[in-house]
This record gives sequence, C-alpha cells and structure tokens, in this order.
Amino acid sequence: MSIKLDNNAIKYIAVFESVTGAKVKDCVIEPNQIVFVVNPGQMGLAIGKSGINVKEVQQALGKPIKLFEYSENPEEFIKKLFAPAEIKKVDITEKDSKKTAQVFIETHEKGKAIGKKGENIQRVKALLDRHHDIKEVTIR
Repeated sequence: MSIKLDNNAIKYIAVFESVTGAKVKDCVIEPNQIVFVVNPGQMGLAIGKSGINVKEVQQALGKPIKLFEYSENPEEFIKKLFAPAEIKKVDITEKDSKKTAQVFIETHEKGKAIGKKGENIQRVKALLDRHHDIKEVTIR
C-alpha cells in the first residue's frame, strides 16, 4: 500500500528527519498540528534527550507536532495510536473484504481515547486506513 504525500508533508518530513535523524513513515497535516509516524525503533531518536528534538522541530515548523511509532502489527499500532489510554483488547475482523477494528477500553479511559471533539479517534481512523486498510474503528 502506498501513501500519497503532498509537497508540504514532504517538506515537513525533510525538516523533521534533518533535525532528529529519525526516519518518518508518514506525515499528516492537521489544522492545529503536524502528525509524524516514525519507523519502528525510532521514537527515542525522534524525541531526543529531554524532548529536545521535538522542541526543535516544533520551533522550525512553527506548529505543534505529535509522534507515533509505526508497527506492522495492526493491534500494536492501534495501542500506540491510542496511548496513553490503556487498551484491554483489540479485535480485527474482515467482512466482505472490509477490515474493522473493535477496541476495548476501560470506561474511564474512553474520553482520553476519543479526544476533544473526537479528534483522537478521527486521527486513529485515518492512520489505520492509510497503513493497515482498516476502514472502521469502534470503541467499546
């Protein structure tokens, strides 16, 4: 599956990689921030000691950034996308060649998982569609 990046995303990735040394798998530009998905094992490098790299990238881009570490395993990727909310279980099913993920979360963690105005769940849905062809995400 190939991911299409626009010119702005490509520029942001170039800045991010030059500042951090971490390799970026994806970049999504949201209205209030830029989301980077870094390759597995690159999160420490991306953040830097005491978050120095994140601060430098944010300053260079003039926008807040959010980082996620990619995983080939869709269940693991889902857990990383929903962090810090604690995931009890993930069920991924396929019906009529359409993949769906059911994410089981403690009741008191649901607000954290969904986010203000649903922004977290929308981001999760978009990234899962882009990387694992999962079309629907349900929180239970």
